[in-house]
Amino acid sequence: MARNDRLTRLDSGVRVVTEAMPSVRSVALGFWIAAGSRLERDSEAGLSHLLEHLLFKGSDRFDSLEIDQIFDSMGAEINAGTGKETTSVYARVLDRHLERAFEVMCDMVWAPAFREVDTEREVVLEEIAMYEDDPQDKVFDVLGSAVFDGDPLARPILGRAEVIRDTAVEDIRAFHRDHYRADNVVVAAAGSIDHDRLVQLVRDFDPSLAGGPAVTPNGGSPAGQDRPRVRFERKDTEQYHVCLGAAGLARDDDRRFALRVLDNILGGTSSSRLFQEVREKRGLAYGIYSFANHYAGTGQIGLYVGTRADNLEQSVAVIVAELERLTCDPASEQELERSKDNVKGRLVLSLESTAAHMNRLGSSLLADIELLSVDDVIERIDAVTLDDLHELAELLWRPQRLSAAGIGPDQQAFSAAISSLGGNWAPLAGSTGSRR
Repeated sequence: MARNDRLTRLDSGVRVVTEAMPSVRSVALGFWIAAGSRLERDSEAGLSHLLEHLLFKGSDRFDSLEIDQIFDSMGAEINAGTGKETTSVYARVLDRHLERAFEVMCDMVWAPAFREVDTEREVVLEEIAMYEDDPQDKVFDVLGSAVFDGDPLARPILGRAEVIRDTAVEDIRAFHRDHYRADNVVVAAAGSIDHDRLVQLVRDFDPSLAGGPAVTPNGGSPAGQDRPRVRFERKDTEQYHVCLGAAGLARDDDRRFALRVLDNILGGTSSSRLFQEVREKRGLAYGIYSFANHYAGTGQIGLYVGTRADNLEQSVAVIVAELERLTCDPASEQELERSKDNVKGRLVLSLESTAAHMNRLGSSLLADIELLSVDDVIERIDAVTLDDLHELAELLWRPQRLSAAGIGPDQQAFSAAISSLGGNWAPLAGSTGSRR
């Protein structure tokens, strides 16, 4: 760890990790819990997200309004998020308010009262409906269903409406008990923080009340897919929303640093190849970019483009040409150095906030990833070579291995456009009419 990082594992199993930043007067405090859509059974799909909402409805000591008033009085905000493998609850407060913020957040995380459950069900159902109406968001989950077919990673984080609507309160309590167990939780803080004092606060709370059987990802850890798949959902939209992608690198794969550099070159910046060729030179799309996600045992690479029907086929053809170019010529020396500098610059700039430091601590520790110092990460990025990029481009980005997902008005037009990928598609599945 870096010199200012400290880690303590309590007898209860909770891990406490901090990074002292003496130049600031604030503290970013977060609770990181091993609860997310990948850790749910099919009958629980969406409970991690619903539970995140219910944490804010209060405990026996603090109701929902009191929580808001307490953080308002401190000039602070409290928020939360649910992902594929984690749930986080976090706030940023002045250092003199740390103990009060910790007290309230502990109660929220480990002792929710499960009030107003039916009201919050309706809120989440509205969120699902909003998501269904937003093809620019939903197409990423359509891609996930193709890449991770049969694995919980294929499911949307929001889950299924019938699970949200019908799961009994006692079953939600049991889900909380099983997932919010002490050894599934990391308490992370960065800023004006005394590590020993935070450890004592956690110890005094005694989170051993959270318990249950260990929870592990369902469905194994898919390293890849047997063959590319196609998913399409028909919807009366002005644009076709298209994602191409495949299985990628696991979160502990040392090649992830090279993948960050390669992703920048392909579609991660405004000077990237896809942005320049599709948007700037030809005006075929407003939104186009690539991305890489990392999970336990696997990962995902992908790209997104939104374009009108008249430009769909040409857009995909240009993308395919750029992917073929990438596998043969992943970068010039100038592109390599520019991408490295971009990755390093964004890393350093992002860590100017206490919240970013806290996020790095909590997410890395919960995922059992080595917590590297900024200097260590920069060293790994500087070590990336053209040969590294060539190996990854050939391994991950060959057009024939990519699955395809689309949302738009005409399946035939979509199928014609993606034919230029040349994939040996599994039978088309998951294609539906508009759901709304």
